[in-house]
Amino acid sequence: MSKNTLSIPRVKRLLSAAAKSRVLVVGDVILDQFLWGKVKRISPEAPVPVVEFERESFMPGGAANVARNLTALGAGVELFGLVGKDDGARQLRALLKEEKVDGGGLKVVNDRLTTLKTRVVAHHQQVVRIDRETNQTGDLRITRRLLKAVEKDIGGTDAIIVADYNKGVVTQELLEGLRGLCRPRGIWLSLDPKPAHQLDVMGLSLITPNRNELFELAGMIDEVRHENPLRDKQLMAAVKVVQKQYQPALLLVTLSEQGMLLAQRGARPVVIPTMTQEVYDVSGAGDTVIASFTIAIAAGASPLEAALFANHAAGVVVGKLGTATVSPKELSASFK
Repeated sequence: MSKNTLSIPRVKRLLSAAAKSRVLVVGDVILDQFLWGKVKRISPEAPVPVVEFERESFMPGGAANVARNLTALGAGVELFGLVGKDDGARQLRALLKEEKVDGGGLKVVNDRLTTLKTRVVAHHQQVVRIDRETNQTGDLRITRRLLKAVEKDIGGTDAIIVADYNKGVVTQELLEGLRGLCRPRGIWLSLDPKPAHQLDVMGLSLITPNRNELFELAGMIDEVRHENPLRDKQLMAAVKVVQKQYQPALLLVTLSEQGMLLAQRGARPVVIPTMTQEVYDVSGAGDTVIASFTIAIAAGASPLEAALFANHAAGVVVGKLGTATVSPKELSASFK
């Protein structure tokens, strides 16, 4: 294997092993609604486009999108989170069933709204997004209820992914509880962090911030970017601060058009260039990255192999409209 690629036989072996893995996803579930249409004129009432409605579609988002990315790659998945007693929850459960995601870990909270993000899209461009949600932190009893449910189903689990969208599910108590369940069992624990949430993310297996989130975690200001991430002194300094402060086994920083930077203890950081293709929609690309990286690790990949695997998976989904997934066939083909 050369430094920046995987052989197709190796990819197929990883996909075969991934199909035998089991992953739990814990976090903020979202129902994504897309209203599709065309713009032919500007409103006479205000300087805004008039979108002529054509169709609508719904997709699982947030932690639910992480889960469907895992099942698309063949893993056995159970999803844990909070939903309301509403139509959004019923629709989300139906979609998850179609995607072969076990939603038995979704707990109903009567005074919550199931998070609904409505995106209006015209001519492949997002015009506006409307969010309906309850984002206050759940009480300690609900967190303990979730942790008990996870503990009950943790047998045979290869990894747990925590998907934090700052909607109130992922609390310090939940994160500490999951660490306490994973460490003695040797279970991999991944987190897509939201620094604005100000959680202690110390000692996890993997954290996957984007560039902005990395600088927030480091408490630094991102002022000047270098075209070569490895020569970007500010970026490298932020990586070192986060590694020292939070001590993740692996730090995977997504850098948009610059690809990904993989940093692990005792080794030089490695940059994996982005896949060269047209980008249609980056919605949910971070979900694909953490899902595909984690499942590759569960399948026996090295950290570099997992990063290459995730980079190709993300390269496929950004070429699709809406929150999307990648199939084993599409992933294998991308390495050709």
